[in-house]
Amino acid sequence: MSQTVVLKVGMSCQGCVGAVKRVLGKMEGVESYEVDLEQQKVTVKGNVQPDAVLQTVSKTGKKTAFWDAEALAETEAKSAETEVKPAETEAKPTEPEAKPTEAVAAA
Repeated sequence: MSQTVVLKVGMSCQGCVGAVKRVLGKMEGVESYEVDLEQQKVTVKGNVQPDAVLQTVSKTGKKTAFWDAEALAETEAKSAETEVKPAETEAKPTEPEAKPTEAVAAA
């Protein structure tokens, strides 16, 4: 059964692209693939298992994840940034407590 697997692969140059193309070209069941350096996106079509494609591309040493998982991780990172802001707000009340100590030290 033919299917499409989309990966996010940390590629920084044409050498990285060549490494990914080399391993995909040797992989059994691959009908076609597209490597987009700018988007760091690899699309593989063929009679392949998604996990097998992920493992094969990972052998290049490049950071590799499923495209959907990467999008989810970016969403979680944005949520984490939002969570940091309330923590900063909580830290501010400790600053006024420090100021009276400074005033005592100055006196």
